[in-house]
Amino acid sequence: MISNALVLFLCVGSSEAISNKEKEAKLAADVKSQITKLGTGSAARIEIKLRDKTKLKGYVQEIAEDHFVVIDDETGAATKIAYPQVKQVKGNNLSTGAKIAITLVIVGIIFAIAGSGGP
Repeated sequence: MISNALVLFLCVGSSEAISNKEKEAKLAADVKSQITKLGTGSAARIEIKLRDKTKLKGYVQEIAEDHFVVIDDETGAATKIAYPQVKQVKGNNLSTGAKIAITLVIVGIIFAIAGSGGP
């Protein structure tokens, strides 16, 4: 009877360990996807919170299979970050199409205001 309970406990424990590893792998893949969509270069602005509560703010310089590199705004230092270390990502890098659309809206508003001024 005791050996059956032990076997059941070991099976449940190992399935939880697997699911945690799978969960961490999925989170790392999601982070990688977000970073990849953001791109690289000085326009790829990013704010990151790591699992050790470190915060970084800067831009993405490099994207690799298992890590990415952020250039710190204040110090200019390059920091290599493994995807599983990341707790939260905030970034903005508008695509060219989005920038053109925003510009067209602004120009349209300017023309609408100038045209409604009347004689």
